[in-house]
Amino acid sequence: MAASSGFYQAIAGTPLIWLVMLAPLGFVLVLSFGIQRMSAGTAAVLFWIYAAVMGLSLGSIFLVFTGASIARVFFITAATYGAMSVYGYTTRTDLSGFGSFLMMGLIGIVIASLVNLFLKSDALQFAISIIGVLVFVGLTAYDTQRIKAMYLESDTDELEGKKAILGALSLYLDFINLFMMLLQLFGARRND
Repeated sequence: MAASSGFYQAIAGTPLIWLVMLAPLGFVLVLSFGIQRMSAGTAAVLFWIYAAVMGLSLGSIFLVFTGASIARVFFITAATYGAMSVYGYTTRTDLSGFGSFLMMGLIGIVIASLVNLFLKSDALQFAISIIGVLVFVGLTAYDTQRIKAMYLESDTDELEGKKAILGALSLYLDFINLFMMLLQLFGARRND
């Protein structure tokens, strides 16, 4: 906690804070839209760098929330995510019809979050978090089923490697976003 606090306090007044906060988004965009132009190996290296940068970016939550509440919410997220992923993998129900609905919900969450940056409304943040949990729970099951179907197709080793990276990215984003939404709802904030 102290090392994290010192790091974030050192970069808080510099443009480096924006790099730490926005770099994960840049990696997601590069991987999502540029994977066809790169090798599977390059995509894997970018994914691991993205995961490290995302970890650095998420370190700031220790400045806002208590360690105990972060651990509690992490385990709640892991259990929920695991259950929904197993459901998405084993269900015979076709979840593809929910995909466009969930993506519309995701776009709505992003727009509402941007608006709330200016409004700073606790009620709107609460609504965003509730809807966000529902959307990311659904996306976890949907993405798991979609990835399972994607792997049933036979492809070259290179294409399978790229599918693995995109699948991992989708599921990683589902977990991180579900965690952040649950943390907004159940995380105990620091008083200092």
